[in-house]
Amino acid sequence: MIIYRLCQYINQKRIKFRTTFVFKRYNPGDIYVEWSVNEKAGMEVAAAAAYTGARTMVTMKQVGLNVASDPLMSLAYVGVKGGMVVVVADDPGPISSQTEQDTRRFGQFSKLPVFDPSSPEEAYEMIKDAFEYSEKYHTPVLFRPTTRLCHGCASVELKERVKLPAPEGFVKDSGKWVIFPRLSHANHRMIEARNPIIGEDFSSYRFNLLHREEGNTVKGIITHGISYEFVMEALNGYRGARVLKVSTPNPMPERLLLEFAEGLDQVMAVEELDPVLEQELLLLSGRHHLPLEVKGKLTGEVQTAGENSVESVRRVLEEYLGEAYIRYLEGLEGGAAEPEAALPVPPLPVRPPVLCAGCPHRASFYAVKRAMEKLNEGLGEGAAPIEGVYCGDIGCYTLGVMPPLNAMDLNVCMGASCSGLHGFNLAGGEKHEKHSVAVIGDSTFAHSGITGIADIAYNRSNSTVIILDNSITGMTGHQQNPTTGKTLRGEPAGKIDLEALCRAVGFARVRVVDPNQLKEMDQVLKEELAAEEPSVIITRSPCVMLKDVPKAPPLKVDADKCNGCSLCMRIGCPALSLRDGKVEIDRTQCIGCQVCMQMCHRNALIV
Repeated sequence: MIIYRLCQYINQKRIKFRTTFVFKRYNPGDIYVEWSVNEKAGMEVAAAAAYTGARTMVTMKQVGLNVASDPLMSLAYVGVKGGMVVVVADDPGPISSQTEQDTRRFGQFSKLPVFDPSSPEEAYEMIKDAFEYSEKYHTPVLFRPTTRLCHGCASVELKERVKLPAPEGFVKDSGKWVIFPRLSHANHRMIEARNPIIGEDFSSYRFNLLHREEGNTVKGIITHGISYEFVMEALNGYRGARVLKVSTPNPMPERLLLEFAEGLDQVMAVEELDPVLEQELLLLSGRHHLPLEVKGKLTGEVQTAGENSVESVRRVLEEYLGEAYIRYLEGLEGGAAEPEAALPVPPLPVRPPVLCAGCPHRASFYAVKRAMEKLNEGLGEGAAPIEGVYCGDIGCYTLGVMPPLNAMDLNVCMGASCSGLHGFNLAGGEKHEKHSVAVIGDSTFAHSGITGIADIAYNRSNSTVIILDNSITGMTGHQQNPTTGKTLRGEPAGKIDLEALCRAVGFARVRVVDPNQLKEMDQVLKEELAAEEPSVIITRSPCVMLKDVPKAPPLKVDADKCNGCSLCMRIGCPALSLRDGKVEIDRTQCIGCQVCMQMCHRNALIV
């Protein structure tokens, strides 16, 4: 996550806007930006800076907000002095997340204002408004782009850069900044009194748009965010329904909703994730005794999970608006020129997710699997086979769950592999001890794994934790982290000494090994799994996609020696394939890690 200390609002003449990168790419030099160790730390850094009067921003995904929720909930009560915007990218789908959480609900839960942009252009305008509302009401605000918006680009006409006064600095006032039950009680009352005022303010907010219908109609559509764009594209100029876009879902702009609902019999709520608008409209109808039938997710007309699309929205509207809308669309199609026959599109190949060729995590998983298999060697006749359990975590190494590795059995959230292994071994005792491992990446370890291994060491469960140190944050684009020794800008920084840290929290057994050296890996795993105390294995080999990592020459196959046994295929490297009973190596992918060479008993793989 990125923390921005916004002493000034950023403007340039014209840029391509991407929600979470504009500040990084176009920093004129007076804006401090960092990668924080995790979302909670980021939230706390941004909050303290905001106490001084500085403008701050912290960015994360919806699952990151879970991590940051502890300080956020207190901040809602304490408030801020400088503007503080919390950008939370929701992930309908989900495309790359564990959950489909709706940050609008978090806004309701924390009683914080929420901004919900529908386009990159709107996001650019709204971010300025978000800071101004934050400062006006002395509260953090949530800013909620979704995946579709964050992945979009648009040309944005930028305004003159606004020069802000220097932050006043922190003014001591323990009655304001030190959260005690008495303060919380008083501030809770203040929040409940304030939010209706913000809701009234939002009723006139420029991005809450009410589109009036042509003629008389009894049907309306309420929508938000990117779904608004889908609705307008699906309508394609049709004016037979009233449309309301809600860009500030909390506090709800009640006066605007009443204006929208006046004279309507039915409203369709078209939204992604939770039925927030639908439920708010139902509450409003009950409170004001409106004869309004509200439809949407709760009534089954709108899909309850996943992303909306123009096509899915059009199907909803065809059912809801009926023949008049369908005839309108048919008229548009009939009046258009005949389209040219589309060229046939071949089916897309199936491309299952896979670790990169030469990825050191592949060797680690293979070695762990082999170590577990060796536990069954020498078992007496009739003895039940030992089955290892692999507690996984969040990162590109999560792909270890895919065949042929099949080396991940549990995966909940960041850091849960360490804590989970501890609980697993506590409950299972000897049944699981020495047969189970936790696997966690170096950046995930810094994010949320340290407390987990501290718990293992403190409570002395016989657990083996494997830290996959590839010297970068691989999954999300090669961001630096506290284990790499570089800042976001690539400048030298403090670096966590993983070995020293593990020893400092109480581990006597800490081993470092190159996972690509299979014999050494085998020996280390054998010794640490057999140990009668907690242990950490750090598998250290840099990500093969790092530009400054030297690549060895790709391997070749000696076809005369290869008998097609496929032993080398057990690691699932995409550079390896079988053709005509022989192994082939894709030299454009092979980076010469030589793991497969070590697996071949016939020396058929050569440099």
